[in-house]
Amino acid sequence: MSENNEEAVIAGHGPIKVSLKKGQEYYYCTCGRSKNQPFCDGSHQGTSFTPMQFTVEQDGIFQMCQCKRTKQAPFCDGAHLKLS
Repeated sequence: MSENNEEAVIAGHGPIKVSLKKGQEYYYCTCGRSKNQPFCDGSHQGTSFTPMQFTVEQDGIFQMCQCKRTKQAPFCDGAHLKLS
């Protein structure tokens, strides 16, 4: 997340479905600049953003946020529906 309230780039106007494995460590892109959405590729370098480390409790397909406005990061909460 940004340390100085810098706003993230909107990477997409809807969630992206990804397959995640239980217990594996992932890094969610919080800046919106990654070319490997929704995961961090280091594109935040030089910004105030840092990636969000997370794991899941079960294997499955998850809908992850691309608009970077969710209140349930890294998962989609429908915040993209309020974007213009």
